[in-house]
Amino acid sequence: MLDVLQQSAHSYADRLCLPFSFDPAQLRADLERLERDAWTRHYVPQNYEGDWSVLPLRFAKGATHPIKMIYADPTATEFVDGPNLAASAYLTAVLASFKCPMHAARLMRLTPGSVIKEHNDHDLAADWGKARIHIPITTNPDVEFMLNGIPVAMAPGSAWYLRLADPHRVANRGTEDRVHLVIDCEVNDWLADMLRAAA
Repeated sequence: MLDVLQQSAHSYADRLCLPFSFDPAQLRADLERLERDAWTRHYVPQNYEGDWSVLPLRFAKGATHPIKMIYADPTATEFVDGPNLAASAYLTAVLASFKCPMHAARLMRLTPGSVIKEHNDHDLAADWGKARIHIPITTNPDVEFMLNGIPVAMAPGSAWYLRLADPHRVANRGTEDRVHLVIDCEVNDWLADMLRAAA
């Protein structure tokens, strides 16, 4: 009953597969070109075990320190494309598909045997005006992404809105890195229409 009440308080489901299909091979080709670059370990070490690291594509204007470049700063009002995005033609095209104000965009990697512990990202809910989109690039059948205690199975090239203000955790029990393109957006009329279409 509590789950029903919590769901009714939101305009959108906690997970929605958006009406996009991106080319997994082209996503992976861009990833392989970037993988030589330095990844930065996630800056909240108490939230994970193993290796959870980030490669920035788009970040707050003026950020130069690696941690600031991977931080999704909720107070930032201006964002810029970084050199990693300039070197990635297909990732640039993917981001251009989203006709809404875009904040941070990052590649987020969880290596085999690594775990992201259950936590909430307090401001990330479309109902409150901010949406986080996940686009898997590499994954494997032994990756478990749990949102509100229920698994979310995401295939490479798909695009998902996830209400990450809710409890979520991830475990990579496979033998291949799990890498997602993670995009933070403002919810405008276009994105609201996409969310409604996905529902």
